[in-house]
Amino acid sequence: MKNKKVLKTRNPFIVIATLFIFSCPAVKAQDWPQFLGPERNSTSAQKGILRSWPEKGPDVLWAVKANTGYGGPVVKDGKVYLLDRDDEVGDIMRCFSLETGEELWKYGYDSPGTVPFPGSRSVPVVDDRHVYSCGLNGDLYCIDIKTHKPVWNKNVWTDFGGKNIPIWAITQCPLIYGDLLLVSSQAPDAGVIAYNKLTGAVVWKTPNLGNENYVSPTVCKIHGEDHIVMVISSTNPFGNPNAPRTKGKVVGLDPGTGKILWTYSDWECHITVAPPTEAGDNKLLIVGGYERGATMIQVNKKAGGTFDTTELFTTVEFGDQTKPALFHNGYFYAMYRTNAKREGLVCMDMNGKVLWKTGRNPNFDRGSMILADGLILATDGLKTLYLIEPNSTAFKPLAQAEVLKEGGVAMDGMAQMGGGTQNWAPIALADGKLLIRDQNRMLCIKVAK
Repeated sequence: MKNKKVLKTRNPFIVIATLFIFSCPAVKAQDWPQFLGPERNSTSAQKGILRSWPEKGPDVLWAVKANTGYGGPVVKDGKVYLLDRDDEVGDIMRCFSLETGEELWKYGYDSPGTVPFPGSRSVPVVDDRHVYSCGLNGDLYCIDIKTHKPVWNKNVWTDFGGKNIPIWAITQCPLIYGDLLLVSSQAPDAGVIAYNKLTGAVVWKTPNLGNENYVSPTVCKIHGEDHIVMVISSTNPFGNPNAPRTKGKVVGLDPGTGKILWTYSDWECHITVAPPTEAGDNKLLIVGGYERGATMIQVNKKAGGTFDTTELFTTVEFGDQTKPALFHNGYFYAMYRTNAKREGLVCMDMNGKVLWKTGRNPNFDRGSMILADGLILATDGLKTLYLIEPNSTAFKPLAQAEVLKEGGVAMDGMAQMGGGTQNWAPIALADGKLLIRDQNRMLCIKVAK
């Protein structure tokens, strides 16, 4: 694959920090180094979140141009990293100053082509030496954040027998676990792959785990142990009309070897995107759109150290099409939309009882949420940013502001899918600043004192 440097390198800088990686010392509370934050659970240790906003909305500190896409940023040591994309050229790793929005450097590589809902769709991960990202064609890159040059690159799809990429492309947010970098391939010859994060060598890989998949690996604490957990879709009857109909599954893996430790085999959602949400006591909530909703499972440890699973409940009244549910004080919050339902923001208890939903008033549709300082910062997937008090009795917004612009993408030969506004990217919070994007810009918004 031909590499192409797209940018001029500016003054080199030195990064000194420690990335929070489950088994390693904790990251600074002000960083947001990976998909869904330091602990990959949409939660920030940020304090001093503003309880109200001016009438005009919170202060926008800076804004930069971005191409069409759905990929979100990460933040470490005052630097913002975003995997941007130009379909005619390829993927572009961009680095900005968190303080000013100045673009410090960028590196691009050839990876042309377009897919339905074109543009970027994944979130990088950054540690104290490298930033890692996976593009929509499966290009996995490790880039040195000091030299701004690639250290190694692989392709998670074609390296393992993949030919035509899945209908919605490769959608992987890499996970760092110790010395490993984990992604899910789901090519014919691989399921989850663990690379040596410094060299790119394959340390272990599982067999293909089932149907097409858009879920990134996550780490869950199961009976005091770290398990890599993957959610696999059921057969997509539209994308693969001739394929045998099979159920999806939830799989727990040994992070050191990739060995399958347990499997739940009754998940049925044909386009699964969200990783699981930990709910304590070895319970995991799995959410989806496409008519399934949500399932709570419990992982049991048996005599001899083996595991099995118990389904605690399944509901079609709660779910999330693109993000995991947010869990706070024994309650779940999610933006629930399927092909048939528009339930808005929904609150559910631990037993699967829905306590309230906003429906279309106000509408929440594939947005993103962060819990910080006892409050929820949420985009609605459309134009509005909300400040919400999590409460099991009612939807309690404290402030809202229209900060994003319309910019949905029509697809050739088809009516516009997804609505006229498709601002679905994950958001990030660091140093009191919220990073948020629409289809044209990335903005930095002051949300803390």
